[in-house]
Amino acid sequence: MKTKGSDYLIRDEARGIWRVDPEQAVRDDVEKHYWLNVGRTIVKDWRLYVMLVPMLLVFLFWRYLPMYELLGAFKVSDEVKPVSEQLFAGFSYFKTLMAGASTLSTEFWRAMRNTFLLSFYGLCFGFPMPIILALFFNEIRSNAARSIYQVTTYLPKFMSTVVMTSLVTMLVKQGSTLQSAGIISQFLRDLGIISAETANAGLLNNPAYFRAIYQISGIWEEAGYGSIVFFAAIIAISPTSYEAAQIDGANKWAQMRYVVLPSILSTIVIMLITRIGSLLNIGYEKVLLLYNPNTYVTADVVSTFAQRYGLAGAQKGIASAAEMMNNVIGMLLVIGANTVARKASNVSLY
Repeated sequence: MKTKGSDYLIRDEARGIWRVDPEQAVRDDVEKHYWLNVGRTIVKDWRLYVMLVPMLLVFLFWRYLPMYELLGAFKVSDEVKPVSEQLFAGFSYFKTLMAGASTLSTEFWRAMRNTFLLSFYGLCFGFPMPIILALFFNEIRSNAARSIYQVTTYLPKFMSTVVMTSLVTMLVKQGSTLQSAGIISQFLRDLGIISAETANAGLLNNPAYFRAIYQISGIWEEAGYGSIVFFAAIIAISPTSYEAAQIDGANKWAQMRYVVLPSILSTIVIMLITRIGSLLNIGYEKVLLLYNPNTYVTADVVSTFAQRYGLAGAQKGIASAAEMMNNVIGMLLVIGANTVARKASNVSLY
């Protein structure tokens, strides 16, 4: 802390006076005109800030304002009164979900387990696939061929969830005869992986196959689009790094191991942290379109649990409490993953 005049001033021995240090004068000028400079920057780049307005509105109306409804997790549900006028219920909904003796608690923990398993399997099998695809694209020397492969893998991402799930349903649908079953079901039956009865009944009606279908369809949909970030990081690597590795006698595999992967490690860590942050945030749309009462045991997740009890069952307090618990756990996972990444590799989100 500066407490003396000499901390701000320097002595000019030739003139016998004290004067302001030039560096301190610059800092004082910057601090004095800080908001003026900010205003000038906004005026200069006003087009960029106008482009931010739609995003800010989306976050305001679809991210922040809905947080007000989380009060429903602590209020007695009332279809007539607004949330602010409802009676305070405390943590009764949370107690019912976590330690209740009813089937409600059993279904909630089953949904929580399914949510974690689906997300964990997606992290184990789905997260590496974009990296592998990006490495594959980097080794293709023909720009035309690379463009074709990239567009082919990107396309599933731009299909609506309804179209994608309808296609999956057709591929594994049930059939009254051996020939009317889905193509994938017939193929697995011919290989002897599943029985004819299972193929005819439909794989989506068998809880043992739901998670595999969900993960494979998710990789098919997301892997190509997810490879964009990693491919951008790979093409930013300096060619001199490859040349140095080639001089040392490194083949393609060695270049991937000692040049490419270390160079994109920071990108991988950041994407991994964000993926862990959404580990328990499984959208209900895809599950809702693929599951049925026969597969609740492995397919029901927290989002569909909340949708079923909140909308169909008119128990908004239970649904709000379930979603709030899910989001709090997700937030803790983000903080934990970020802390571990910062201590292990000095790379983190914050």
